[in-house]
Amino acid sequence: MAAPRILAVDPERLMRDLEMAEDSPTTKKPAGVELERRRFPLNRWEFMVAFGVFFVFAVGLFCIYQTMPAAEYGRLKLPRSISDLRILKDQLGTYASIHPTKFILGYCSTYIFMQTFMIPGTIFMSLLAGALFGVIKGIFLVVLNSTAGASSCYFLSKLIGRPIVQWLWPAKLKLFQAEVAKRRDKLLNYMLFLRITPTLPNLFINLASPIVDVPYHIFFLATVVGLVPAAYITVRAGLALGDLNSVKDLYGFKTLSVLFLIGFVSILPTILKRKRIYE
Repeated sequence: MAAPRILAVDPERLMRDLEMAEDSPTTKKPAGVELERRRFPLNRWEFMVAFGVFFVFAVGLFCIYQTMPAAEYGRLKLPRSISDLRILKDQLGTYASIHPTKFILGYCSTYIFMQTFMIPGTIFMSLLAGALFGVIKGIFLVVLNSTAGASSCYFLSKLIGRPIVQWLWPAKLKLFQAEVAKRRDKLLNYMLFLRITPTLPNLFINLASPIVDVPYHIFFLATVVGLVPAAYITVRAGLALGDLNSVKDLYGFKTLSVLFLIGFVSILPTILKRKRIYE
């Protein structure tokens, strides 16, 4: 019977082999390294640009607040629930009637700031517009501020948004890009459909549109027109805050059915055109 061989291991050679394996481009990186990369979608330059834009907006908003007349009540806070909104509405009702111009300036600045930097809570700002300003004026303010904030978000995303969208919604971005490419001839109708219906979140549309080459004039027109139905629903609900229990009550089956019906009308020309082509 042959004696077993003894394997001699050279420690220095083993260390060199391990180092070469780690440096090899084909070597799979540890999961922790990949996770660390996913946590930071922006490089240093993109982060500095984002921070700089945020700082400029924040300073401008602070300066506007400093010019506003002092209120008799304590520190205000953004509402996070319907009950918070009722309290805020009672506090701001008298202030808005005494200082209407200053209040509207502060309201619009806050709304645009939140919309630009994707800060949750604009739905409460829309409800507040209905509670304080009524239907016509409320819809005008909501559509104006939503369009301005969405436009700011569009141009900010055009500058640094690609890694963020690819990091957050990679599959959804590919699908959106394919759908936009198929509908180039009737892109306005498609964008109107997306704005009117809750098919895609407005946040995603604002960030992804410049990345998939949706022209700004189409983005702007679709935003101005497409947000009117939802703004009307929200502003009308703001007139009766006492009957509203939560934000979910805004979009029941009946409301969603109406929105999808309006959205279907917006893409009807595209459907008819395709039918004529097939015939």
